[in-house]
Amino acid sequence: IGVRNPWRSTFDFADNVRYVADVGQNEREEINAVPAGEAGVNYGWSTMEGTACYQSSGCDMSGLTLPVVEYIHDGSVCSVTGGYVYRGSQPPEIAGHYFYSDFCTGFLRSFRFDGGQATDEQRWNVGSLGAVSSFGVDGAGELYVVNITGSVSRLERRQP
Repeated sequence: IGVRNPWRSTFDFADNVRYVADVGQNEREEINAVPAGEAGVNYGWSTMEGTACYQSSGCDMSGLTLPVVEYIHDGSVCSVTGGYVYRGSQPPEIAGHYFYSDFCTGFLRSFRFDGGQATDEQRWNVGSLGAVSSFGVDGAGELYVVNITGSVSRLERRQP
């Protein structure tokens, strides 16, 4: 409970973690990560928007699970698009990273979920992927990014 507008939820079977990307109201986009077995989690909406109180009064955070990653609207970002944990083989050094994007900017970002928190946060220099609406994975664990126009891009290493 406590999500506003979840835009993609995935489960990483390798680490037994559920990821939920939740579109914010006015100021913040968030990614939640919860290990399997933690039932009855409350992500906080409408008390919280990300890690900030949504309204100035009545902000009781007790019992809430706050996001592991959030980003603030800065005039260009608008809506998180949740992805997947990368389990492919090229490039292997990013295995275990959860990838996500923003519908308005088309950025590509990732992090590892370790010890209950986001680590190794990355901002990938891929330019804009367009209005990213979804992600997908194939049978080999390779990651694909889909934008609203129907363009599909595969995540792969480029030679310098």
